[in-house]
Amino acid sequence: MLHRRFLCVALALLTTRICAQDTRNFPVIGEIVREDPKLDELLPPGAKIEVVSCCFEWAEGPVWVRQGGYLLFSDIPRNAIMKWQEGVGVSVFMQPSGYTGVVPYGPEPGSNGLLLDPQGRLVICEHGDRRISVLYWDGGKRTLVDSYQGKRLNSPNDAVFASNGDLYFTDPPYGLPKQWDDPRRELDFCGVYRLSRDGKLTLLTKELTRPNGIALSPDEKTLYVANSDPQRAIWMAFPIRPDGQLGPGRVLADVTQLVGKLPGLPDGMAVDREGNLWATGPGGVHIMTPEGKRLGRISTGERTSNCAWGDDGSTLYITADMYLCRVKTRTRGLGW
Repeated sequence: MLHRRFLCVALALLTTRICAQDTRNFPVIGEIVREDPKLDELLPPGAKIEVVSCCFEWAEGPVWVRQGGYLLFSDIPRNAIMKWQEGVGVSVFMQPSGYTGVVPYGPEPGSNGLLLDPQGRLVICEHGDRRISVLYWDGGKRTLVDSYQGKRLNSPNDAVFASNGDLYFTDPPYGLPKQWDDPRRELDFCGVYRLSRDGKLTLLTKELTRPNGIALSPDEKTLYVANSDPQRAIWMAFPIRPDGQLGPGRVLADVTQLVGKLPGLPDGMAVDREGNLWATGPGGVHIMTPEGKRLGRISTGERTSNCAWGDDGSTLYITADMYLCRVKTRTRGLGW
């Protein structure tokens, strides 16, 4: 804990005012663990994990807003979406972000996964209000989905858009005050869903006990889903059939043996333009080929929740517990 506090104080001294960040000399943490020479094609020798901001309760769900040139991310316990911009620093973008009730609602009431829809609007996975919503930049917010067959969703966690506008998302119980044992839970499973652009909701699979991060392959023929169950800490790869349903999935990678030895569980992920997965899990961000071969790991030393591409598409922004970090890469994110 001492190094965490020291780093937080050091960064606070560099950013003495929340609205002014006049430094680019950021502290660094962790290390790059190289397991295959191919990693050098993706991460340059000497790549560093910079901490660009800190002191959050639990940072999650980063998304880069290209039109504004800034990063948004969730601080779930604080029920807030934060904004970080180079040379400016961090500020509160929206609060409340995931729960609008009038009584206290558990330890993780806020927004989780954030993403932009094809129109560039912010789409929000909301824990406390148990829905996915879209924010209109000129004012107002609309619910996209909050129930399945008349029963409220658990707590939407992460989501990804296909090029045709379909939205894939996961629905574990982590946002419920007592999680799986919460009496407010109405579904007896944790699902992976597709919300089509015409508003039809389809349950794709309920075989995973704790579906979490989600991503698509570049050709959109494979859906990747992280399972954050410590008893089965895996990433799954599901073929997407022409009718939109999922075929039988395969285990892309299994890190159950690392649970408890390294901090964290399979969580959010990002895909680069070559189809490699940058997936958060025990010990940081695991970098894998589309076949599941692990090339290395961005070891933050912290429970690492999610990651997203930003800047010109070659910077990977990482949320790791109380920190917002970044790593400069030699590749670009999918869609850049």
